[in-house]
Amino acid sequence: MKNDKKKNEPVPVYTKTSEYLSAEEVEHFKELLSEKRKEMIGDVNHIEDEALKKSRLDASGDLSSMPIHMADIGTDNYEQEFSLNLLDSERKILREIDFALARIEDESFGICEATGRGISKARLEARPWARYCIAYAKLVEKGVVKEGEPVPEGVELD
Repeated sequence: MKNDKKKNEPVPVYTKTSEYLSAEEVEHFKELLSEKRKEMIGDVNHIEDEALKKSRLDASGDLSSMPIHMADIGTDNYEQEFSLNLLDSERKILREIDFALARIEDESFGICEATGRGISKARLEARPWARYCIAYAKLVEKGVVKEGEPVPEGVELD
């Protein structure tokens, strides 16, 4: 019976961070984001350095004039492509972190951009740059909506 009552209660919609999170919680998430940002910048710089080395000789430090085997070149190309894809992914997260820090400043942090619901604190702990609540993210994942689109009529959020 307890769950039935909870399902029938309207889910609060927020317009400002301070309606959902305390100042201490906001500060905690700001610190979490800043630490993660610093870590990501270090990762991005390291991946860039490794991925963009000029040649296999530069990467290996091999100063001999022995010819390079074609299979080695293929492996090097694969590793460089993998590193560049990882770099792209890391940069996207870094941008999301910057957007989250901006949302803290404009008082929209912790509020689902699509539904106005509060993003669960557990989700924010795990992924403080999250823009959407779990219920909306599930709809995006299932292909019910495209990211940022409103929830269609008749579709219920969990």
